[in-house]
Amino acid sequence: MSVRLFEGRDHAAAYLQYRVTPDELISTVMSYMKNKEPNQCNLAVDVGCGSGQGTVLLAPYFTKIVGTDVSPAQLEMALTNENPPNVSYRECPAEKLPFASGEVDLVMAVTAAHWFDREKFLLEADRVLRPGGCLALLSYSMNIELEYGDVSNTTLNDICKEFHDALRPFRNPCLGTSSVDLYSALFDSCSYPDKEWNECLKIKRILPLSGYIGMVETYSSFQELLQRDPVEAERLSTDTRNKLTSAMKASSPDPEVTMVVKYFYWLARKPL
Repeated sequence: MSVRLFEGRDHAAAYLQYRVTPDELISTVMSYMKNKEPNQCNLAVDVGCGSGQGTVLLAPYFTKIVGTDVSPAQLEMALTNENPPNVSYRECPAEKLPFASGEVDLVMAVTAAHWFDREKFLLEADRVLRPGGCLALLSYSMNIELEYGDVSNTTLNDICKEFHDALRPFRNPCLGTSSVDLYSALFDSCSYPDKEWNECLKIKRILPLSGYIGMVETYSSFQELLQRDPVEAERLSTDTRNKLTSAMKASSPDPEVTMVVKYFYWLARKPL
């Protein structure tokens, strides 16, 4: 069964503020599509769209884009975006998409498919995709790295690893121990012969240290800790921030860092 999370307003607002927008990966998805069917870009569906960061990136490429999510709070945040006129949103589960069979050119999910009923979702994606349509599932490793000036990356990333390791006991059991393994299993389950797997595409973003802390705080594992023990969650975030600023010897309490996010993704084309 699918999992319902990210439904609180505060969490949805943080998701919109801090989650990385994978612009580079959208270009990769579109290159894959155009190599297969260069003139078929009518309808794209961003499943589990959250607050719509990935949805709006499809606007230049398709006549119509629909973001879908089960969370009203996330969709409310999505509507606060500067949405192009060809972007809209629908509340629905990933396993019951409100589209006719063969109507959709691209079904995409960005850091969302791990929450779906994966077998049912693949069947539903196959139903709505037209022959020759594409399926794109994207996500990233939780082990985010930081770079700051000439400070040793090892020093900073050991601190980041401590932060992530402290959250592992609060990871949702449906995710297993490895997101990469989960998406790899999804890839293996896809029956389309024309498909490709890609791992470890690094995307870098320059942002204040608070942006990195804020992003980790949007993780479901941190939110679970926050619900169980708010004091411990606050202590963990504050201690991590203090350790990082100390290691950086930064004069600013919120220094600018380079955050390195490791994405993996797979693309598949429905047979004609």
